[in-house]
Parts: sequence; C-alpha cells; structure tokens
Amino acid sequence: MVGSHGRFVWYELITTDVAAAKAFYTKVIGWGAWDAPPPGSPYTFFTVGGDTVGGLIELTEDERTKNIQPSWLGYVGVNDVDDAAHRIKRLGGAVHVPPTNIADISRFSVFSDPQAARLALLKWLNPGPERAVDPGAPGRIGWHELLAADRETALAFYTELFGWQKADSDTDATGTYQLFSAAGDIIGGMLTKPQAIPAPLWLYYFNVSDIDAAAQRVRTEGGQILAGPVEIPGGSWIVLCIDSQGAKFALEGTRGRKPVGYFKRTASPSKPEQRWSW
Repeated sequence: MVGSHGRFVWYELITTDVAAAKAFYTKVIGWGAWDAPPPGSPYTFFTVGGDTVGGLIELTEDERTKNIQPSWLGYVGVNDVDDAAHRIKRLGGAVHVPPTNIADISRFSVFSDPQAARLALLKWLNPGPERAVDPGAPGRIGWHELLAADRETALAFYTELFGWQKADSDTDATGTYQLFSAAGDIIGGMLTKPQAIPAPLWLYYFNVSDIDAAAQRVRTEGGQILAGPVEIPGGSWIVLCIDSQGAKFALEGTRGRKPVGYFKRTASPSKPEQRWSW
C-alpha cells in the first residue's frame, strides 16, 4: 500500500475464545465477521461497510504456556520488514516472531519495544490501490495510545524506527500527553503510564456513534468498564474497557449521536489523570 510506512495498517485480537470474542465485538462495535476458508490456520476477519478492519485468532498452546493474555496487537506498515526488525534489535527492542511471509499476502514480524510494549510490522506483498478512509467513521480504529514506562524514550525509539514526529502536547503536574504524527498526520498519543497500570501497553480506540449505548453493550456482553465516560476536547467521549476474555480496548464517540470529532479537535487531549485512573 502506497504511503503506509509508519501508519497503523492492521489490528489483530489474540484471544482464548474466538466464538465468544466474535459475538462480543459484532454486538458492541457493530462489526461484521467472516471466517477465512481453509487451508491454513483458523482466522476470522472483522469488517465495517464491506472493508476488513482487523482479524481475530486464538492463542496458541505455546503462547498460553508463556502466560500471554488476550490482547489487541497493532501492525505498523514498513517498507522493509527485515530491515525494521534488525533496527528494533539494534535499538534495544526484542523480536518475538522473526520476519515471516503469510502466503503471497504479506510479510510481518512481532516485536516489543525496549519498554516491553508489543507491536507488529507489516508489508503487503501485493498491495491494491490505496483508498481514502475516514479514521473518524464509526467502526474504524481512530486513535492509538501508548502508555509507556517513559514517554520521552519511547517516542525516541519510534521516531528512529518509523519516523514518527512530535506534535502538540498537554502538560500539567501529573505529566505530559504527547501527540505524534506519521507523514504529517496526527495518529496517536503517548504518556508515561500511571503506577496503577502494571506494564506498558498500546491501547486502540474504536469509534462508536453513541458512547453510552456502546458502554452498556460492553456490560451486557460480559465486558467491563474500567474508566469513563470522560469528555475530551472536540465533543467526543472516551471509555476504557475490557472485553469478555480480558483484552483491553477503548471506545470513542459522542452523546446524542453526533458525528465523532476526535480528529477535528483544536485542543490537546484531556489530562492523563482524567483519562485513566484505573
């Protein structure tokens, strides 16, 4: 895909119960879902408006023995997976899955940054024509947030790896919320995590039309609300959630079914301690 370097291009839920996770997200977010036909390992695709937005796969026995928990994994596009994996090691990160081809579809690698937050690299082998997608549309993943052990050193790592750049920031007595951009577009934020959060992690925000209705669906379908709703500049509200198998994610939307406006705000996000006090 042209212009995908440094941008999030895929999202994958790794979980303990595929059927339950499929039911949860189709009801909570409104995604469609279809199972990839054999041969190959079982894999489910999530869709919105006919487009695939992510995948769903079951934890392997090896992953379970290593006590890997259900979680969302973001894939960042790169021009050369092998070169990026080499640089990750040089920069102090760890490569968990070496560069690997998936048939003639893609080449990928899974890694952790030097603070142990997990991400993946991806390069489409036969990319189709790039199509404009509104990242603020319902059902899309509209925001990417890193809760780091140290925000500044984390951004330095990703700047070297992906070319991400600092954008606006919001600083108060509790710390700084730093926005970052890829190719000039703001795509996420980073903060030094509160002590209550046990380990660094990437958090993905799923857009919904009505934040209160979506939060209620989370509870109805067996998930939990950890924090929120919290209002952010631009008229949106955010909620931190755990799905029915324990994977963390966030919702972002408005009250009164107004269009989501997370990417159209003119001010920086709400203060870190207001966002997450879990």
